[in-house]
Amino acid sequence: MRPSVRGVLLDHDERLVLFRRTVPGRDLYWSVPGGHVEPEDGTLEDTLRRELLEELGATVFAVTPLTTVSYPWKGETKTQYVYGCRLVSMDPELRHGPEFEDPSRGLYEVERVELDQSEISARNLIPEAVADYLSANIAALPRLIG
Repeated sequence: MRPSVRGVLLDHDERLVLFRRTVPGRDLYWSVPGGHVEPEDGTLEDTLRRELLEELGATVFAVTPLTTVSYPWKGETKTQYVYGCRLVSMDPELRHGPEFEDPSRGLYEVERVELDQSEISARNLIPEAVADYLSANIAALPRLIG
Protein backbone atom coordinates (compact mmCIF):
# COMPACT_ATOMS: atom_id res chain seq x y z
CA MET A 1 0.00 0.00 0.00
CA ARG A 2 1.37 3.40 -0.98
CA PRO A 3 2.17 5.67 1.94
CA SER A 4 0.43 9.03 2.34
CA VAL A 5 1.30 12.44 3.70
CA ARG A 6 -0.90 14.79 5.72
CA GLY A 7 -0.37 18.51 6.19
CA VAL A 8 -1.26 20.03 9.55
CA LEU A 9 -1.51 23.51 8.09
CA LEU A 10 -1.64 26.66 10.20
CA ASP A 11 -2.92 29.86 8.59
CA HIS A 12 -1.75 33.42 9.30
CA ASP A 13 -4.03 33.62 12.37
CA GLU A 14 -2.71 30.32 13.81
CA ARG A 15 -5.89 28.43 12.90
CA LEU A 16 -5.86 24.87 11.62
CA VAL A 17 -6.98 24.35 8.01
CA LEU A 18 -9.25 21.30 7.61
CA PHE A 19 -11.53 19.83 4.98
CA ARG A 20 -15.20 19.39 5.81
CA ARG A 21 -16.07 16.31 3.75
CA THR A 22 -19.54 15.64 2.47
CA VAL A 23 -19.50 12.38 0.53
CA PRO A 24 -22.62 10.66 -0.83
CA GLY A 25 -23.50 7.64 1.32
CA ARG A 26 -21.15 8.55 4.19
CA ASP A 27 -21.50 10.43 7.44
CA LEU A 28 -20.09 13.94 7.51
CA TYR A 29 -16.39 13.99 8.45
CA TRP A 30 -13.34 16.24 8.51
CA SER A 31 -9.80 15.54 7.35
CA VAL A 32 -6.37 17.09 7.21
CA PRO A 33 -5.26 17.80 3.61
CA GLY A 34 -2.88 15.36 1.97
CA GLY A 35 -2.71 12.29 -0.18
CA HIS A 36 -0.75 9.36 -1.57
CA VAL A 37 2.87 9.41 -2.61
CA GLU A 38 3.14 9.24 -6.41
CA PRO A 39 6.06 7.68 -8.33
CA GLU A 40 7.14 11.10 -9.64
CA ASP A 41 7.40 12.59 -6.14
CA GLY A 42 11.06 12.92 -5.15
CA THR A 43 10.54 13.12 -1.38
CA LEU A 44 7.71 13.02 1.14
CA GLU A 45 7.95 16.81 1.39
CA ASP A 46 7.55 17.03 -2.41
CA THR A 47 4.38 14.93 -2.07
CA LEU A 48 3.08 17.22 0.66
CA ARG A 49 3.69 20.38 -1.36
CA ARG A 50 2.07 18.84 -4.47
CA GLU A 51 -0.99 17.68 -2.54
CA LEU A 52 -1.49 21.04 -0.80
CA LEU A 53 -1.25 22.85 -4.12
CA GLU A 54 -3.72 20.43 -5.77
CA GLU A 55 -6.25 20.34 -2.91
CA LEU A 56 -6.03 23.91 -1.60
CA GLY A 57 -4.10 25.94 -4.15
CA ALA A 58 -1.74 26.47 -1.21
CA THR A 59 1.95 27.17 -0.90
CA VAL A 60 3.59 26.63 2.47
CA PHE A 61 6.76 27.13 4.48
CA ALA A 62 8.26 25.79 7.72
CA VAL A 63 7.52 22.19 6.71
CA THR A 64 8.19 20.14 9.85
CA PRO A 65 7.86 16.38 10.38
CA LEU A 66 5.47 15.83 13.31
CA THR A 67 4.65 12.13 13.52
CA THR A 68 4.05 8.95 11.56
CA VAL A 69 0.87 6.98 12.08
CA SER A 70 0.01 3.47 10.92
CA TYR A 71 -3.32 1.72 11.18
CA PRO A 72 -5.22 -1.19 9.59
CA TRP A 73 -7.03 -0.25 6.40
CA LYS A 74 -8.69 -2.54 3.82
CA GLY A 75 -6.82 -5.61 5.08
CA GLU A 76 -3.42 -3.91 4.98
CA THR A 77 -1.47 -1.39 7.04
CA LYS A 78 -1.76 2.25 5.99
CA THR A 79 1.12 4.57 6.89
CA GLN A 80 0.76 8.34 6.91
CA TYR A 81 3.56 10.82 7.45
CA VAL A 82 2.17 13.88 9.20
CA TYR A 83 3.89 17.21 8.64
CA GLY A 84 3.22 20.59 10.13
CA CYS A 85 3.49 23.66 7.93
CA ARG A 86 2.51 27.29 7.72
CA LEU A 87 0.48 28.91 4.99
CA VAL A 88 2.12 31.35 2.57
CA SER A 89 -0.87 31.68 0.23
CA MET A 90 -4.01 29.87 -0.81
CA ASP A 91 -5.85 30.37 -4.10
CA PRO A 92 -8.95 28.19 -4.58
CA GLU A 93 -8.76 28.82 -8.34
CA LEU A 94 -5.61 26.64 -8.42
CA ARG A 95 -7.38 23.58 -6.98
CA HIS A 96 -7.34 20.63 -9.36
CA GLY A 97 -7.22 16.85 -9.53
CA PRO A 98 -9.60 13.90 -9.31
CA GLU A 99 -11.11 15.21 -6.05
CA PHE A 100 -12.63 18.10 -7.98
CA GLU A 101 -13.36 16.38 -11.30
CA ASP A 102 -15.44 13.45 -9.99
CA PRO A 103 -18.72 14.50 -8.29
CA SER A 104 -19.00 11.08 -6.59
CA ARG A 105 -16.03 12.08 -4.40
CA GLY A 106 -18.19 14.69 -2.70
CA LEU A 107 -17.29 18.15 -1.44
CA TYR A 108 -13.98 19.39 -0.05
CA GLU A 109 -14.97 22.51 1.88
CA VAL A 110 -12.16 24.41 3.60
CA GLU A 111 -12.68 25.25 7.27
CA ARG A 112 -10.33 27.05 9.62
CA VAL A 113 -10.60 26.11 13.27
CA GLU A 114 -9.07 27.47 16.44
CA LEU A 115 -6.24 25.49 18.02
CA ASP A 116 -8.33 24.07 20.82
CA GLN A 117 -8.77 20.43 21.77
CA SER A 118 -12.56 20.90 21.82
CA GLU A 119 -12.46 21.85 18.11
CA ILE A 120 -10.90 18.48 17.32
CA SER A 121 -13.11 16.39 19.60
CA ALA A 122 -16.28 18.10 18.29
CA ARG A 123 -15.60 16.81 14.76
CA ASN A 124 -15.58 13.37 13.20
CA LEU A 125 -11.94 13.79 12.12
CA ILE A 126 -10.45 10.90 10.19
CA PRO A 127 -8.30 8.98 10.18
CA GLU A 128 -8.64 8.43 13.91
CA ALA A 129 -4.85 8.10 14.35
CA VAL A 130 -4.36 11.65 13.04
CA ALA A 131 -7.27 12.92 15.14
CA ASP A 132 -5.68 11.37 18.24
CA TYR A 133 -2.36 13.07 17.49
CA LEU A 134 -4.02 16.44 16.97
CA SER A 135 -6.16 16.09 20.07
CA ALA A 136 -3.09 15.40 22.20
CA ASN A 137 -0.89 18.09 20.62
CA ILE A 138 -3.20 20.85 19.36
CA ALA A 139 -2.05 23.57 21.77
CA ALA A 140 1.64 22.85 21.05
CA LEU A 141 1.37 23.08 17.25
CA PRO A 142 2.57 26.70 16.91
CA ARG A 143 5.69 25.79 18.89
CA LEU A 144 6.24 22.48 17.04
CA ILE A 145 5.94 24.00 13.56
CA GLY A 146 8.91 26.23 12.70
